[in-house]
Amino acid sequence: MTRGKRKNTATIEVQLLREGIVESTHRVGAVISDTRGRVLSVAGDPEDSTFARSALKPFQALAVTSTGTLDRYKLTDRDLAIICSSHKGSIVQARQVFRILWHAEVDPAGLQCPVPAGKQSALEHNCSGKHAGMIAVCQQRNWPIENYMQPNHPVQKLILSQLAELSGMPAAEFIGARDDCGAPTYSMQLSQLASLYARLASGDNLDLERIVRAMTHHPSMVSGDGEFDTELMRLSEGELVSKAGAEGIQCVGRVGEGMGLAIKVADGAKRAKRAAAIHILRQMGWIGPSVAEQLAQKYMTFGNFKRLEVVGELSML
Repeated sequence: MTRGKRKNTATIEVQLLREGIVESTHRVGAVISDTRGRVLSVAGDPEDSTFARSALKPFQALAVTSTGTLDRYKLTDRDLAIICSSHKGSIVQARQVFRILWHAEVDPAGLQCPVPAGKQSALEHNCSGKHAGMIAVCQQRNWPIENYMQPNHPVQKLILSQLAELSGMPAAEFIGARDDCGAPTYSMQLSQLASLYARLASGDNLDLERIVRAMTHHPSMVSGDGEFDTELMRLSEGELVSKAGAEGIQCVGRVGEGMGLAIKVADGAKRAKRAAAIHILRQMGWIGPSVAEQLAQKYMTFGNFKRLEVVGELSML
């Protein structure tokens, strides 16, 4: 991967104010990169590494779009959106996951993601769509299903090889670990993760373009009503593709522009990544004042006494 000259800058701070007095502070790193891996703007160290977590899901879905699995099983863009999702386990979302397995003629018992606490089925797990996509690829390729989550399984090797090709680095150099759902995730530099989202949103790859179309046309499948990814994609009307990950990860691609944003909150706070994303997207002009205000009202204000405030800016390179 080609990188611009490294430049470390001050991190962004997200402060929780209680009646105007700072009560808590979150430190946030953020990078905007282009499709060639060049760092365009930064807060903190662009070479800081973090597990991509669920922000990796659109690239794991590439195994579905690039193998003919969608056409083989007559899967729709709604199916593809739920494959990319971290959903809420609603009836509609669980049924969408079931639809994928039904068309692939696989029993839902094949899902190896956990059954969430208080739920009745693995279909309700927030990663079930990703798992259903992996299983559908296995079925299409006549690969074994019972061990599809193992790093040495053909479907995981395919996902890693595609990720390596997009990132411009050897697959052997990726550091992997198990995500909470049991499937592999990978550690990446923030600049690399931002560049992946630049590639996702660039429109230069037909398989990735279909993933973006599915996510932006069916945002309620990607997370759910009231969730940040869904609301940002709705309000930006297809101009932004957004995917969060656990432990303070938030990624956004500007569709058709070849630029991607990756955010990491040092302490993993969900509230801080949302606030930082709103602040940065407004600073960069990726969303206008009206959209920023709507998002801030929803994700930065907590009752009558508490609100979030963001201090600091991205530095342009």
